[in-house]
Amino acid sequence: MNRTPFHKEQVRASAFFSLLGLMFLLLATWPGGAQAIPAFNRQTGQNCVACHAGGQFPELTPYGRLFKLTGYTIGERALPISGMAVASLSHVANTSKSDDPGGDFQKNNKPILATASLLLGGKVTDNIGAFAQVTYDPYATQSADGSFHGHTSADNIDIRYADRYIGEQRDLIFGFSANNNPSVSDPWNTAAAWTQYVPVPSPTSSRFIDGNAPYPGFGAGGNIAGLTAYTFWNKTIYAELGGYVTSKGPFRLFSAGVANADNTKLRGVNPYWRLAYNREWGAHSLMVGTSGMVARVYDDPLDTSDPASVHRYTDLAVDAQYQYLLDPHSVTAQLVLTSNRHRLPAALGNQPVAFVDAAGNALANTNTADTNHVIRAKLTYVYRARYGGSIGLFSLTGTHDTAYLTAGLEPGSLTINPDPESAAPSVRAVDGNRTGSPSTNGVTLEAFWTPFQYLRIGAQYTAYGRFNGASKNYDGFGRNASDNNTLFIYTWLAY
Repeated sequence: MNRTPFHKEQVRASAFFSLLGLMFLLLATWPGGAQAIPAFNRQTGQNCVACHAGGQFPELTPYGRLFKLTGYTIGERALPISGMAVASLSHVANTSKSDDPGGDFQKNNKPILATASLLLGGKVTDNIGAFAQVTYDPYATQSADGSFHGHTSADNIDIRYADRYIGEQRDLIFGFSANNNPSVSDPWNTAAAWTQYVPVPSPTSSRFIDGNAPYPGFGAGGNIAGLTAYTFWNKTIYAELGGYVTSKGPFRLFSAGVANADNTKLRGVNPYWRLAYNREWGAHSLMVGTSGMVARVYDDPLDTSDPASVHRYTDLAVDAQYQYLLDPHSVTAQLVLTSNRHRLPAALGNQPVAFVDAAGNALANTNTADTNHVIRAKLTYVYRARYGGSIGLFSLTGTHDTAYLTAGLEPGSLTINPDPESAAPSVRAVDGNRTGSPSTNGVTLEAFWTPFQYLRIGAQYTAYGRFNGASKNYDGFGRNASDNNTLFIYTWLAY
């Protein structure tokens, strides 16, 4: 039995008519008579740098945060349709230590159209606004003959009601957000939903890029249905509280395009909270905050009859962000520390494993609960909203668990072998774990150029110091952490 210490939801289902229903629902509420212009910057009449730090979408400035918190309602109504597409190329440092490089590193060194999205958003009324993203993944699934098949699904959705009261000594914003991803409503880019910003391609050649390195996240994942209430007092104190349930019935639009077998099923209402202190002075702004969520997730999305089959996640986070924005310079520093405790259903924890130690003795049973910690730090500089770069550090640590093992000593022969329960030992020779530790750390260097405000061209280099608990031979078949170092080049168009 194997457990993944961190995960990202992968959309693999197609329900195009559900997505059309979502688009119709949002578009039907928009008044007509508007011009076909980009959704937000043309609605406000502002340049991209007004809302985005150094013009680098989606990172927000104080004005951008205000626009979001007031429900996307600042400015005049406009046709709320935009789009974006990402083309990319991934190069993994070493693909030789694999029995199936074509499968383990699909599209390596080949340019691809990674993803494309339709963005719907903007002002509905003076108090109601929305943002919705529908994403197409050309490489969502692969058939036995090696051909890829694309699928479309709902991505981030945030529908808001907001109001603002301003007096001589008071500036109060309050509102409600109906959304499908815990923290997607958050106005700071240290929130789990926004820390990773470049869309991640599905082919396995991109498995080690920065977007797939350890990131803060919530055990509940995305494509669930939530309602949160928030307030922002005197641009100083931000508080948000809400709950999330399974996106079914009238809430199914929040997971449109995701097959029922892949749709996260939650037990009851799962609480989410956020509290932050914010200060703005001159060209500077500073935020220090905390957030968390408790989630109960059914092990089998197709069988929610047994409450004993529930995974229990407790996620806690502390984060901080500093910005200096004064033309021609933009500086952003971010720090996030998260703790995730995962308690397994009784039937899945405390299980024997297939391997033995060097003396032939059985290894410890799998854990009944695991705790992992993720640290993310990033410093970004942009000059004239055109040239920029960043350095990011990441670290995942956590409890040792024999459930992580995918290779070890076989009973009797005491020779190292892949997990006999694994159907794909060649994959285990790349993603495998011989240590029982999830420990992974490294650094990402990035340089980017924005020739005009709707286009960003960037290059990231992600280097690993440790992967799956070791710097050398982490999989038991000779693969080192540095073999996973990856160059990722992307072109990101949003208009």
